[in-house]
Amino acid sequence: MSFEQFMDEAISPWMREEGPENDIVLSTRIRLARNFQDEIFPIIADEKDLKRVSNFFKQNFHQTSYGQYKNFELIEITDLSNIEKRVLVEKHLISPYLAKARSAAALVADNEQVSIMINEEDHIRMQLYFPGFQLTTALNEASLLDDWLEEEIDYAFDEQKGYLTSCPTNVGTGMRASVMIHLPALVLTKKISRMIPAINQLGFVVRGIYGEGSEALGNIFQISNQITLGKSEEDIVQDLQSIIAKLVEQERDARSRLMQRSEIRMQDQIFRSYGILKHSRIMESKEAATRLSSLRLGIDLGIIKNISHSILNELMVLTQPGFLQHYANKILTSSERDVLRATLIRERLMLEQK
Repeated sequence: MSFEQFMDEAISPWMREEGPENDIVLSTRIRLARNFQDEIFPIIADEKDLKRVSNFFKQNFHQTSYGQYKNFELIEITDLSNIEKRVLVEKHLISPYLAKARSAAALVADNEQVSIMINEEDHIRMQLYFPGFQLTTALNEASLLDDWLEEEIDYAFDEQKGYLTSCPTNVGTGMRASVMIHLPALVLTKKISRMIPAINQLGFVVRGIYGEGSEALGNIFQISNQITLGKSEEDIVQDLQSIIAKLVEQERDARSRLMQRSEIRMQDQIFRSYGILKHSRIMESKEAATRLSSLRLGIDLGIIKNISHSILNELMVLTQPGFLQHYANKILTSSERDVLRATLIRERLMLEQK
């Protein structure tokens, strides 16, 4: 896939696939942090050192394939415009940190399921996505991808500490396992506020859709491990698996109770959101996220029919500031973005009805 295709398609091909528990769990991600044994870590490296690492990937991995992940495209992040960088962040292909990093690059598979960030906080931040709730599968695939890279790279590794990273919180496995989960009923019933502190006490963190420092727009939360040292990858994944399974159970129970106690009110809220999305001429980003969350809940409950599950994933990207400006091919004011956002949502919903 070319860079232009990465930019123009709001939804990654893998997002269109069905996954386990996909009425609540949107996606699963495994991210591994690695560094070269004989290279200075990025946080203190100079431009020459960083360029040597990015050139290594360009020479050895550009246009290569591994298993089902075909035609890795190397994208030089530092050569991109601010809008192009923002689009890649909004699609979760790169992190906000990488968008600002020096001599940064990314290797992206054509189905966008694998993205390898180069010269982020560490030399390598490889991430692999799966639709729905697939932690064990994602871990197994990430381990194989890690082995593939290690055939060409000597990692910085200590027998006692594990993989060495720029930040001490990543030392050990170097792994972040995370799940993106849609919890509108737990938010409506205010139970989520009691659950987040309990999750934190177990060594996991609850963030927004773009990770650290981001807001939980559209009732979508990212839950990931904080501890990487002293626990195996399998143990971390097993613990996260238990937490997510419990959240799925609690969300389903909350949805059921809401429908039993106030079905008409729920239907009214969902259809109001659907109507506003279909007819509004101005739509701010926070309102769009809230309305789309309500629409997705209506789809999952069977209240709204003949609209695909993936519409939340797609429109949450399509209506972000970077993608809107890329679509318009110019810098937009906040008011102009609100108008274009409403237009794109209306057009997208009209396509669902044809």
